[in-house]
Amino acid sequence: MESALETARAQLRRAVELLELTENDWQTLSTPRRILEVAVPLRRDNGNVEMYKGFRVQYSTTRGPSKGGVRFHPTIDMDETVALAMLMTWKCALTNLPYGGAKGGIAVDAHTLSLAENERLTRRYTSEILPIIGPERDIPAPDVGTDERNMAWMMDTYSVNAGFAVPGVVTGKPIVLGGSLGRTSATGDGVAISAIEALLVKGIDPKGATVAIQGFGKVGYWAAIALENLGLKIVAVSDVNGGVTGFKNVNELWNHFLANNNLNLPGTDKLTQEELIHLDVDVLIPAALADAITEKNASGIRAKVIVEGANAPTTPGGDAILNANHILVVPDILANSGGVIVSYFEWVQDKQNYFWTADEVKSNLNEIMMRSFREVEEMARTKKVSWREAAHMIGVARVAEAHRLRGLYP
Repeated sequence: MESALETARAQLRRAVELLELTENDWQTLSTPRRILEVAVPLRRDNGNVEMYKGFRVQYSTTRGPSKGGVRFHPTIDMDETVALAMLMTWKCALTNLPYGGAKGGIAVDAHTLSLAENERLTRRYTSEILPIIGPERDIPAPDVGTDERNMAWMMDTYSVNAGFAVPGVVTGKPIVLGGSLGRTSATGDGVAISAIEALLVKGIDPKGATVAIQGFGKVGYWAAIALENLGLKIVAVSDVNGGVTGFKNVNELWNHFLANNNLNLPGTDKLTQEELIHLDVDVLIPAALADAITEKNASGIRAKVIVEGANAPTTPGGDAILNANHILVVPDILANSGGVIVSYFEWVQDKQNYFWTADEVKSNLNEIMMRSFREVEEMARTKKVSWREAAHMIGVARVAEAHRLRGLYP
């Protein structure tokens, strides 16, 4: 496994060099603003008390309050959390949202928790990070292992301590608690927009184009639905246990998954993760965890376009091979930015206490995604750099400029 932090810092260093920024800029941009590690005790249903490590990293607050997900996963650590908070910073700047980047979570396997245990753990974690979060400070959201239910508990815990309802403290909430229409599918919708536009850049007709998706969770499923509705053909998907091909449509496979908790739909053929990645398709969407594409498997990829639904799914070694093979990679900070864009819409709606229609959310999401996509395309073309380098250059430049304009206190 590559170090997520080393990869993120290498990408930042490259952007700093391409932008010809100073060493002072590098020192500022490469240093997280605030790091918090907390102990999170949990009383299990059997009465035993277990201790877990919790994290919250606020990487930047220069352009506004920090924004980022809360992840419940057994492998997370401080370095990964810093790396993901750094990527969120460039993502928010790339899409021109008035946010800095943050990330947090607990090193726990959410699948081992009962509903009551999950609630107790979420509320205790919220109380531990409560001094540094808030609608004007840091706004958490769902991530791997968490969902709108966790956000409801976080919002309630914060509100109880405040003495009144504060819906804007988190995004990704249930609709009845101030959530936004379109938030659940937003990341997948953004991935679909990126895939369509990338195919057009490559001169490929999206109608009937073939797609393989690694990961069938909150991002992969909604990307599959959106792309299928737009006339593309989803030929293979996978989850943590492997993949399948040969299904008629996504909903048929999803209904089987919900009923049986597996993808083994009768009549389909099984695939390994490596076999899925190496399928001869127009679009490959890595939408699971980091380091899916490495220098060990990148040379066998035959997709014309890769759209990164997951955070940091491609290592630097894998990236170099993909670039050498002229495969267009739409980087994570652009491709999966739909989630934070609609989170921003939710935050705005909560602040105004005025809520938009689903069509308004979709229209505004499409507008920001398309603008950001064109800016990255133009930067890559004019500067003769990869799309990943172009996306980081835009995001890093905006944060660096904000730093310069605000100055250094005192």
